[in-house]
Amino acid sequence: MLKFARLLVTGLAVCLAVAARGQDDPAYAFPIQDKFRATVVGTPEKLQKLFPPVVVHEDRLTVFPQRHAPNYLWYEAQLRYSYAFQDQPAPLIFLIAGTGGAHNGMRNLALARAFYNAGFHVVSLSSPTLPNFIVAASSTGVPGDAVGDAQDLYRVMERIRERYRRRIEVTGYYLTGYSLGGFNAAFVAWLDQQRRAFDFRRVLLINPPVNLYESMSILDRMLESIPGGMDNFHSYYDEIVREFNVLYSTADRLEFGEEFLYSVFSQLQPRDDELAALIGLSFRFSAANLMFAADLMTNYGFIKPSNVHIGRFSDPGDYAKVAMRLGFTDYFHRFFYPFYNARLERPISREAMIGRMSLARIAGFLHDSDRIFVMHNRDDLILGDSGIGFITRVFGERAKIYPNGGHLGNMQYVVNVRDMLRLMGELGKWR
Repeated sequence: MLKFARLLVTGLAVCLAVAARGQDDPAYAFPIQDKFRATVVGTPEKLQKLFPPVVVHEDRLTVFPQRHAPNYLWYEAQLRYSYAFQDQPAPLIFLIAGTGGAHNGMRNLALARAFYNAGFHVVSLSSPTLPNFIVAASSTGVPGDAVGDAQDLYRVMERIRERYRRRIEVTGYYLTGYSLGGFNAAFVAWLDQQRRAFDFRRVLLINPPVNLYESMSILDRMLESIPGGMDNFHSYYDEIVREFNVLYSTADRLEFGEEFLYSVFSQLQPRDDELAALIGLSFRFSAANLMFAADLMTNYGFIKPSNVHIGRFSDPGDYAKVAMRLGFTDYFHRFFYPFYNARLERPISREAMIGRMSLARIAGFLHDSDRIFVMHNRDDLILGDSGIGFITRVFGERAKIYPNGGHLGNMQYVVNVRDMLRLMGELGKWR
């Protein structure tokens, strides 16, 4: 949703973007100990597992031929995705991006390079929370329902497989996702157990949230670290936007999204006490784009009045400011919950709805499956106090928990990549 994102921060629409048997590895040497700095800085290049370049192709898919995109989001009518295929028979792996992440974001591209060079066909998908997915591929236009999002992803996967079935030979199917994409992958695997369209051989969840509402609340509260508190939000936001504008005007090349965010962080060099606020702000951009797209798709009246029309070349103006003042929990209580509760035969409480947005909903399936694995960090900032306990209890020996790394900060660390590829290539053995 590029036009709206440009209004927010000159095009920024981002998401920041174990050892065997669930024990910490005392020899693990990822060097960044602070969870916020690890989340922002990521893996230093000298500690990454580097792979040869991969030619990644992009394509578009019409998921709902009869759907008309809102005029303002006309350019999102087709779902964008990317792929890299081997020239010989190979297993195929689907990659699912995290909150607000695009199919061609930095993290998905890193995963694509790793798996392609390991011999996989690769198909990269955007998050169901990205405006393009919301408009083109969401059955309801309101993301966040664990099963509904899985069904939407599954539909897309089936269509893509059908499109290329005469072009490539697939020897088996695999699935992975990072952050919210890992959460989505768990529910896609659960759905596949019933439908058996892919019969995934291995599913890897990378730093998934356990309870979406709990993680959303944590991310919203990070903005309380703004100097001066939330009462100072507008001046803080304006200051950051001014700095973003300077960086963007001097950059040789910056893609909107994760790439821009990391460049900003590396050049601004924020203090440690500012990192939580900046992480919270980056997720707020993703939330704003999600909410605006969902509101336009449903004409729900959450961001803009339902009787107001926003045309193809309209300036959303004050609606952008409204969206930036709203967090994920606002979305849940004032939009998501009433929208889905009205669609149920028997309305449920908010607490029950929160329970539906959790891995606990399919804990029995995750516990019993020998094909689903998880990689996580003990200090991941999106997990509540009970998160790692749930992971180790449910997954047991199929959980690999690293002592540090924050949220995805060590995803490209050479040790993590080695473990990831060994898991997928050696039938699930952590070595």
